[in-house]
Amino acid sequence: MGSMFRSEEMALCQLFLQSEAAYACVSELGELGLAQFRDLNPDVNIFQRKFVNEVRRCDEMERKLRYLEKEIKKDGIPMMDSGENVEAPQPREMIDLEATFERLENELREVNQNAEALKRNFLELTELKHILRRTQVFFDERVTSEIGDSIAANLIEDEVVVTRLGLKSLTAVEGLGFVAGVILRERIPAFERLLWRACRGNVFLRQAEIDNTLEDPATSDQVYKSVFIIFFQGDQLKTRVKKICEGFRATLYPCPETPNDRREMAVGVMTRIEDLNTVLSQTQDHRHRVLVAAAKNIKIWFTKVRKIKAIYHTLNLFNLDVTQKCLIAECWVPVQDLEAIHLSLRRGTERSGSSVPPILNRMESRETPPTYFRLSKFTRGFQNLVDAYGVANYREINPAPYAIITFPFLFAVMFGDFGHGLLMTLFSGWMVLNEKPLIAKKSNSEIWNIFFGGRYIILLMGFFSMYTGFIYNDFFSKSLNIFGSQWSARNYELFYLLKQREVMLDPKDMYAGNPYPIGIDPIWQTTLLCFTDC
Repeated sequence: MGSMFRSEEMALCQLFLQSEAAYACVSELGELGLAQFRDLNPDVNIFQRKFVNEVRRCDEMERKLRYLEKEIKKDGIPMMDSGENVEAPQPREMIDLEATFERLENELREVNQNAEALKRNFLELTELKHILRRTQVFFDERVTSEIGDSIAANLIEDEVVVTRLGLKSLTAVEGLGFVAGVILRERIPAFERLLWRACRGNVFLRQAEIDNTLEDPATSDQVYKSVFIIFFQGDQLKTRVKKICEGFRATLYPCPETPNDRREMAVGVMTRIEDLNTVLSQTQDHRHRVLVAAAKNIKIWFTKVRKIKAIYHTLNLFNLDVTQKCLIAECWVPVQDLEAIHLSLRRGTERSGSSVPPILNRMESRETPPTYFRLSKFTRGFQNLVDAYGVANYREINPAPYAIITFPFLFAVMFGDFGHGLLMTLFSGWMVLNEKPLIAKKSNSEIWNIFFGGRYIILLMGFFSMYTGFIYNDFFSKSLNIFGSQWSARNYELFYLLKQREVMLDPKDMYAGNPYPIGIDPIWQTTLLCFTDC
């Protein structure tokens, strides 16, 4: 007979199951959570076991569900979780689940590919729109008295350019070619320097920043880019400039030379951008509908797939008899729960429709049984705390019940502060009062799960800290003069006290003779060496 002070008495049992009923019986035992199975195939490779293909299918379904979950989180769609315990589906339902996940994954991947292609086209058209606008400004600029400063800023020597551009506009130079494109804004300085060095100052670069951020279709990140136009003369420089642009991953776009052609192209680009916006909006709406429908069931799907995988992983621990029709298993179960184990096996047999009942035989063994403690939501946190240092041996005295009092009290001796203890008590009390909705949320935050799992520990630590803080007369590191100090400086004049930095109080004259009613007298916190620090 087990109790909270000693581990449960365990029995080693041998279990005979029909192959048709094995899945349902293991499912019922898993819901009960009172059996620990032994591996009867320790020498068999994990990839050569009977149900390895089913485990692989579950792994593939989990991969598809993780992909769906990632896309749902990317769109910020809430995933519904009813919190109810979902039963493990029957083996025949795996085919339906696989077909559903395959269809959703293929549909979502196709939508994502189409959306990425549309976003890429939209980005190219947007960049071309900015190029046509900016280059028109470049072409319309006149060479004024500021030409020297402009050229110096673009890495060209004054004498060379003035000799070549002795006219009113850059486009008026006969035989002068140009390329226009878009480049990431942070690459502009290095881009300018390399153009200067590679072309020996024989090119003219103008660049202007694009005010709005552009979306990268591959990563969905917002990036800053700049429009540039490079003037040069000769095919050799043209080839060199294009190679430099390619090295810096700059995107080049065709830009007409005449203003009328640029204006016509700009009108066509704006029309195509409007059409793309409409198509992109429809694509995003369709993707959102698919993800919203998946978000309603994805938590249930995860639970079902993981339960199927756990069942087949457990079945891989079983051994087959010579007829290949019966599975043999060995498991440790609490003696007190043998009747509940029999009922679970009976339910599993009825669910599977098998006519042969399972057989559960108790075996004698000299092996040391596993340690099992019956835990409640209150004692679980303290048991985990003790198990972090070491698990008790079988039928050994369990230190956890004693730690329920000693651990919070020793913490409070060290952390005796009424104010801080009150905060801990309020926080843990909130977690205790709202534990059902908080459990239903199933948070993935590791820090939060640590706090929530130890909510009763924190609650007791807060209570004890308030008690010791009251004894220490400590409230947020300050003493409270609730009952009035028993020490006074009545023999000293106020003027004298104001002049002195330190005053020694003689117990014969300054102490009333009666101790402080509860805790430490607040006068001790005013001493040079705080009494409570010792």
